[in-house]
Amino acid sequence: MRSHLNLCAPDLVERALASGEGVLTDRGALAVFTGSRTGRSARDKKIVRNAATEDVVAWGEVNRPVEQAVFDALFQKVGAYLEAREAFTFEGYAGVRPQHARDFRIVCELPSQAFFISQLLHKSSQLVEDPFLILVAPGFVCNSAVDGTESDAAIMIDHASRRALIAGTRYSGEIKKCVFSIMNFELPEAGVLPMHCSANQAADGSTAVFFGLSGTGKTTLSADPARVLIGDDEHGWADDGVFNFEAGCYAKCIDLDPAREPDIHQAIRFGALTENVIMDEARAPLFSDGSITENTRAAYPLTHIARIEPSGRGQVPKTVIFLTADAFGVLPPIALLDLPQAMYWFLSGYTSKVAGTEVGVTDPEPTFSTCFGEPFLPLPPERYARMLQEKMLSAGAQAYLVNTGWNGRGERMPLPCTRAMVDAALSGALAGVPQAADPLFGFRVPKSCPGVSPELLDPRASWTDADAYEAQARKLARMLQENFQEKHGHASEDIRQAGPRIV
Repeated sequence: MRSHLNLCAPDLVERALASGEGVLTDRGALAVFTGSRTGRSARDKKIVRNAATEDVVAWGEVNRPVEQAVFDALFQKVGAYLEAREAFTFEGYAGVRPQHARDFRIVCELPSQAFFISQLLHKSSQLVEDPFLILVAPGFVCNSAVDGTESDAAIMIDHASRRALIAGTRYSGEIKKCVFSIMNFELPEAGVLPMHCSANQAADGSTAVFFGLSGTGKTTLSADPARVLIGDDEHGWADDGVFNFEAGCYAKCIDLDPAREPDIHQAIRFGALTENVIMDEARAPLFSDGSITENTRAAYPLTHIARIEPSGRGQVPKTVIFLTADAFGVLPPIALLDLPQAMYWFLSGYTSKVAGTEVGVTDPEPTFSTCFGEPFLPLPPERYARMLQEKMLSAGAQAYLVNTGWNGRGERMPLPCTRAMVDAALSGALAGVPQAADPLFGFRVPKSCPGVSPELLDPRASWTDADAYEAQARKLARMLQENFQEKHGHASEDIRQAGPRIV
């Protein structure tokens, strides 16, 4: 195998263009298309079941086991496949805090994927001695009958030998999330809480973290013009502060609007990569076009953002924000959570989406992703929740639930109003305003907020039919209860009682 080590961005882009992997947009970003797989292949992801994982991994539908012999055989095949080709190797690390950084060697079949990961992780200046080795071979087609896979693709991680493979998919997000899953397995043992969250800080150094699933505004809200960005997606919370795992951002860009999200829009230039974004004849991205997938993506280095914290580190967070996009139209745009309530909503990981292309509150589909990152958490979720509870208690952090979804009229929460509410939470302006406990969900809802109409704070005000509101609210409450009982029925009594109470 002829492998190129840590090539610079222009070199990788040139090679991707020469091989026909993609084209340049009008602003110089490399635009690629990922074929039939435009998102993560959840059922194809498996963890090797061995002495290192047997008693610690939360086995189930999310963390599905594969036998050591099956992994070893497929890893050998994928390795031989790459040996016969020109490959592109990235060597670097995740985690800017030296004592908690983890080294990776990622061998890619495609220069575009080596470019992707070289923009998202930190490149090493010298050869690393004991890296976690990941083989990435999108052209390798698995034979499920022979290779023990679910399909013609495979994502497998062996924590004991510190090896992983990604085969049969061009979706580069699999590489990023493979690294994240590894960090989620290793860091808790070192006393660090790995988090699927964004983070930013004010001029005085006060730090906030934003948990949220795709489409809830995690990247958008953390790119705040009045604060500096630490990172948009993956962080660790150590005893003395938070730190970014990555050197770049991987933003969902469907309907990206330069007026509402200027930082992200201007970041998509040379040095960035787009996935499955349609362009017009002049190569200008058509961010509103979801004809290939709603999961259009852009990856770019943090240095493309004007206001960043160059160290990638921040103080211990004083504000924790859980983002949800509620399509039932019943959650308030912001609510204050006590510590047991914070753990309830963290373990629930609730958001929702509307089936098809319809936007509103008709037939909403709930999504519950434990700890706002269930697909990437190999350990029992209660372990992550317990760590968050301990760190919030030690820091005296206040938690908020922020709804970026829809109201009873089927209208999405206005981004300027959401920003105003988040600003008030970060500044402490909500602490002294009158609050009312929601009779069903239990959290406290502020009756006023600077820059926001009081009517907007009360979701009931957006419904013309009070009975219809009550029915939808109770429907969501029952779903939350059922999900929590099914997944977390063994949680402590105070956390179980912190959810909605239907009387």
